Amino acid sequence: MIDLVNALVLFSNFVLVPGLAYGSQLALGALGVTLVFGILRFANFAHGDLMAFGTMVTILVTWWLQSLGVSIDPLPTALLALPVGIVAAILITLFFDRTVFSFYRRQRSAGIVLVMASIGVMFMLNGIVRFVIGPDDQRFADGARFIISAREFKEMTGLEEGLTIRLPVLITVIVAIAVVAWLFWFLQRTRTGKAMRAYSDNEDLALLSGISPERVVAVTWIIAASLATIAGVLYGLDKSFKPFTYFQLLLPIFAAAIVGGIGQPIGAIAGGFVVAFSEVTVTYAYKRVLEYLSFEPSGLVQLLSTEYKFAVSFVILVIVLLIRPTGIFRGRLL
Repeated sequence: MIDLVNALVLFSNFVLVPGLAYGSQLALGALGVTLVFGILRFANFAHGDLMAFGTMVTILVTWWLQSLGVSIDPLPTALLALPVGIVAAILITLFFDRTVFSFYRRQRSAGIVLVMASIGVMFMLNGIVRFVIGPDDQRFADGARFIISAREFKEMTGLEEGLTIRLPVLITVIVAIAVVAWLFWFLQRTRTGKAMRAYSDNEDLALLSGISPERVVAVTWIIAASLATIAGVLYGLDKSFKPFTYFQLLLPIFAAAIVGGIGQPIGAIAGGFVVAFSEVTVTYAYKRVLEYLSFEPSGLVQLLSTEYKFAVSFVILVIVLLIRPTGIFRGRLL
């Protein structure tokens, strides 16, 4: 019985807890993608680099606050800087909308044209981030590291394996729950949220009803930029910040949105956790877990190396597009 508990603790430490944090981060990122697709009718490939831009501004403000001796210990100082990062991401998003996307909307261009425009915006954001903060890893987390450490868990329980719960993981889960709850309340209960849903369902009918398309577009970008920055900062606190990593996150984020049903907010959340747990589960080495269960494997029992975790997102994406293109919750077709 003790060996089974040790196996469960080990599995939780390296699969369940990291998967929960990563899934929350992907869900927030996918929510931004699915909102833009559902309302503005195109896949925004600049979303990953928008995450990087908002996180970069948050990091710079965090470093400034740290230099002044400002902190909210045991919480990370980045939480104080996060609103500034959100505002910066909103401003640059609205700038690109006015200078790039609005032109193609007025021309009623095909969705693929807007997609190509978003790729151009993606490279511009990527260049800005690399120029300002550089291409290397940047660590900006401070405050307490652990809610409970492996050693403390072992001392409390007497088990051989220890469960580690880091503060950034707890913050990620709490913030994700709060943001998702607010977003669903906003979309379901507020007048602006209902206008956005009406515009998404039938653009022409919404216009005849007196809904302002410019306001809907602006609010959509504001929410998407806010979600991108929050997701990016939470990911950076949990791991570290590197611009290229945020570019790579675009694949699992899009996979999450499509798996859940692109255009469906609840689908983005479900898809985020499906993709996250798939990546973590497939790349974990189960040797020690199986040893506690009285097996004696000769190898690591690892289906894929962690270097190939993004391949898992790609495989899931391809399978869903082939078998159920509308996703779990029947979203829009790409």
